Amino acid sequence: MTALKYAPLLALMLAACSSAPPRPEVPAPSASKPPQAQVPAVTPPLSDTAGEAERNNARVCRQVMQHDERNYTKGGLYAPGVADAHPDGELDVSLLKEPVPRSEPKSRGGNRSPYKVLGRSYYVRDSAEGYKERGVASWYGTKFHGRTTSSGEIYDMCQFSAAHKSLPLPSFVRVTRLDTGQSVIVRVNDRGPFHEGRIIDLSFAAATKLGINRLGTAKVEVEAVSNLEDLAPVAVVETPESEQRYLQVGSFASEDNAKVLKERLRDLSIDAAFIQKARTEQGPVWRVRIGPLNSLEIPRIQQLLQEIGLQGVRVGSE
Repeated sequence: MTALKYAPLLALMLAACSSAPPRPEVPAPSASKPPQAQVPAVTPPLSDTAGEAERNNARVCRQVMQHDERNYTKGGLYAPGVADAHPDGELDVSLLKEPVPRSEPKSRGGNRSPYKVLGRSYYVRDSAEGYKERGVASWYGTKFHGRTTSSGEIYDMCQFSAAHKSLPLPSFVRVTRLDTGQSVIVRVNDRGPFHEGRIIDLSFAAATKLGINRLGTAKVEVEAVSNLEDLAPVAVVETPESEQRYLQVGSFASEDNAKVLKERLRDLSIDAAFIQKARTEQGPVWRVRIGPLNSLEIPRIQQLLQEIGLQGVRVGSE
């Protein structure tokens, strides 16, 4: 009788001595309304001096969908029963900066090769160098805004980014719409699109820049760019010592690409950078120039340019 009396207490003592603590039970999700993970806001708060355009962009870029990873099955699609959507309002992309191509280490996530989605295997390239392809571009928006990308970063539909099936993460590419010639530089940090016939999935901002956010898809050319030299092939020429000098650091068929380089120079405190439009036999070009400069200023600025990968500049005079 005594042994039977203390049997429950002995059982509790033995359980307490176990090496693995008991795992807490997780309540099953409600069938009517599954719990949703709280994700921090993607877009940073506005300053008190922000104008109406910035405030409008903040409204457009607000996160409207919370994310529950139980809606994702490994090797499948995220929340396949939920439709993606255009945000409420128009985004002013003139307020956004395109990413500057640069060398970055591969992300810890998203570079396993091969990987499988919907039963099909995909192989990741060792390098983006030399990649160039034409095909159909699509875009993704509010459904994924604020969700973790394949690289481990948070998808922000209001930044210039993209998803690609085979480029290493991250990579930088120039996407050019074939029917209009419009182009945008994007940073590839996600995997997709996994729809037949599509080669790249643009962020909503990038799609807006190309004017395809209302069309859904468009034919594009996608070309890898690894640094600023890919955007600005230049040569060195001599000029008479007595004349005012200008450093020409890039010549582009797209004004937007010229603006990217100009902003990069301004970040280096090269305030004399400006854009000059010119006409050639092939059509208009936008030249990024610095000046006027004297002979003592040129070596210092050339050194700064070399530090960001521009090994040579064109020296001209007016």
